[in-house]
Amino acid sequence: MVLLAVDYGDARTGLALCDKGEMLARPAGVIHQLGMDKTVKQVVEFALQNGVEGIVVGLPKNMDGSLGERAEKCQKVARKIAGRLNATSIKVEMFDERSTTVSAIQILNEADVRGKKRKDTVDAVAATIILEAYMAWRKRQRPEGEDR
Repeated sequence: MVLLAVDYGDARTGLALCDKGEMLARPAGVIHQLGMDKTVKQVVEFALQNGVEGIVVGLPKNMDGSLGERAEKCQKVARKIAGRLNATSIKVEMFDERSTTVSAIQILNEADVRGKKRKDTVDAVAATIILEAYMAWRKRQRPEGEDR
């Protein structure tokens, strides 16, 4: 199933896609948009244009597992995306994204990515990390012997 991960941010929203076999996640770009409704519209258009069958929106929980203001914004984004897709079979889910931005920064540090390219890349890399974790979680949920 082709999945889209969304790492929502007020100014930049990272996107990542996986292949139909859910084997490989890759950065798919960054939406540079102010305003939740405009960002949601672009996410939905991107999903429809790319044959996405499921969307996972990162849920930035606090380290103690509680939900703060940022998590509530992301939940609202997920509800708005689902609302725009209600006439389709595309399912929208939330997935814990604690520390993904920190991990993305570490990856970019190791790759020595700096400057404007780094700023434009970190959100898409964070979305890719979310998607990889989500795909691993899905594989663990599968009954033994079942293929997707």
